[in-house]
Amino acid sequence: MGLPGLQRLDHVGFTVPDLDEAQTFLVDVLGCEYLYSLGPFADEGMWMAEHLNVHPRAKIPENRFFRLGGQAILEVFSYEAPGRRTEPPRNSDIGGHHIALYVDDLDAAVAHLRSHGVTVLGDPTASRGPHEGQRWVYFLAPWGMQFELVSYPHGRAYFRGESS
Repeated sequence: MGLPGLQRLDHVGFTVPDLDEAQTFLVDVLGCEYLYSLGPFADEGMWMAEHLNVHPRAKIPENRFFRLGGQAILEVFSYEAPGRRTEPPRNSDIGGHHIALYVDDLDAAVAHLRSHGVTVLGDPTASRGPHEGQRWVYFLAPWGMQFELVSYPHGRAYFRGESS
């Protein structure tokens, strides 16, 4: 039995070095909708460590919320904290991650990213096995975070038998 009452993914949160740069990328390049901002947040006690697993003196000057594709919410943080690491993790690192975005036309999306100077990692790759029918490619946000574009307009092999 899984988590009682689980319905769906609500939001994805991540930290960036520059909120304005992130907003420009998320809105102007990816097409997200800016929603609102919160902050600042700080505490002289242990609240930040106990609730957010960060240094007790960490500060969040601001965090911003964006809607992605009419569904998912991205919660984007700016932190000031003693001893914080500034290099994004690679997928092979513990805590490594990426955000995958579905697009209808992968080639048009890649051309759009490249026209905005976005680093696209290689050329689109066709999947095999259970993901046959899908093509994908990774790209980097200006701060180095990994994103992925995926497209499977005719479905993926594994899911073709499921009803819509």
